[in-house]
Amino acid sequence: MLMPELIVKKRNGETLTGEEIKWMIDRYTDGVIPDYQMSAMLMAIYFNGMDKSETLELTQAMLYSGGTMDLSSVSGVKADKHSTGGVGDKTSLVLCPMVACCGVKMAKMSGRGLGHTGGTIDKLDSFPGFSSSLSDGEFLNIVDKVGFAIAGQTADLAPADKKLYALRDVTGTVDSRPLIVGSIMSKKLAAGADIIMLDVKCGSGSFMKSEEDAFKLASEMVEVGRMAGKKIAAVVTDMDEPLGNAVGNALEVKEAIAVLKGEYAGELLELCLVLGSNILLQAETVKTEAEARTSLLQSIKNGSALRKLAEFVRAQRGDDKAVFDTGLLPSAPVILEVPSVTGGFINHITADKIGLVSLFLGGGRTSKESVIDLSVGIVLMKKVGDRVSKGESIAAVHAPDRERGEEAAKMILECFDIASEKPEKLSFIKGVVN
Repeated sequence: MLMPELIVKKRNGETLTGEEIKWMIDRYTDGVIPDYQMSAMLMAIYFNGMDKSETLELTQAMLYSGGTMDLSSVSGVKADKHSTGGVGDKTSLVLCPMVACCGVKMAKMSGRGLGHTGGTIDKLDSFPGFSSSLSDGEFLNIVDKVGFAIAGQTADLAPADKKLYALRDVTGTVDSRPLIVGSIMSKKLAAGADIIMLDVKCGSGSFMKSEEDAFKLASEMVEVGRMAGKKIAAVVTDMDEPLGNAVGNALEVKEAIAVLKGEYAGELLELCLVLGSNILLQAETVKTEAEARTSLLQSIKNGSALRKLAEFVRAQRGDDKAVFDTGLLPSAPVILEVPSVTGGFINHITADKIGLVSLFLGGGRTSKESVIDLSVGIVLMKKVGDRVSKGESIAAVHAPDRERGEEAAKMILECFDIASEKPEKLSFIKGVVN
């Protein structure tokens, strides 16, 4: 085969065969096909798309470009969860201990963030001593004994995705549905869980800006997962404003702990209940959604989910005392409240811009080499639909110094749209694809 011929074929809107896709992915992973040729192919896919068979073949080629995780030594049903990403998304820190307390084990490979705030692994770094670098044996043992583990993805899992994503990032082809499906599903399938739970975001703070596109992406991923023989479901959720109130690594950990303590009952808890209920239903440990929600909520009420989080942190060499005393987590030296310049109702909070404020404060990466300040971020004191008076605080900035804090406060004011009438509060959960 010749790569130029495959590029022309896809450029002309024709369908690539499974053999052609596998050859292409294998040769690119091995370094035989250069970046400039793969860039041309990515752009051809971006404009002409891929049909269902091509998307499945792409996913499988990326999946088998490296090793896979064998979870057979772990007893019971194993599940994995993936979010397409958003601002203030600390769901895994709440969901995993709740589900583990209900008898389903969570084997989660996660990543670090680039831009906005950090990824789940970065947030967990807020616990002193915590390690996400685990051998396969350590990972499997913690999943089996504790009930869940969260570790960084090993280099051997879907290496084609690592190369392709880096190329997509610099060629303007990140937001292509078949490429997103291949990227996410190759990693999820390589991780080896029995059940895959997807959280697909839509809105200003996500890749999928429209609800329609989010449902299309969710449907394609669910279909690929089913064709690969997995139990899978996807929840489409709102990311038009940040999830919860905290944005920033240690701040988000503190908010997750507050949920597990039963001190917070907003959309973050509701999302975890919906995701968790679908996992328990897929695992067949419950018969109804109501039974699933009752079991998940009971893990908070009796304190077992909080204790499970502490057990997990301890197993991965972190200081579990910080679970019960969040004052031990990183804390910013400067905290400034942001007063509203007008009165009315919060009409909209631009999620992606809030994420950029956190990035400005040092809470995210502008390059892979950037060092994250785990202590900084924003705590929203008002959300969409809330009434606010002139001079009343709408947010608090946690900053490394006063100068940057004052500049961030000005930026936050531009993220809030305040109207004279109370806006209609749209449903946070847009729907479930299963």
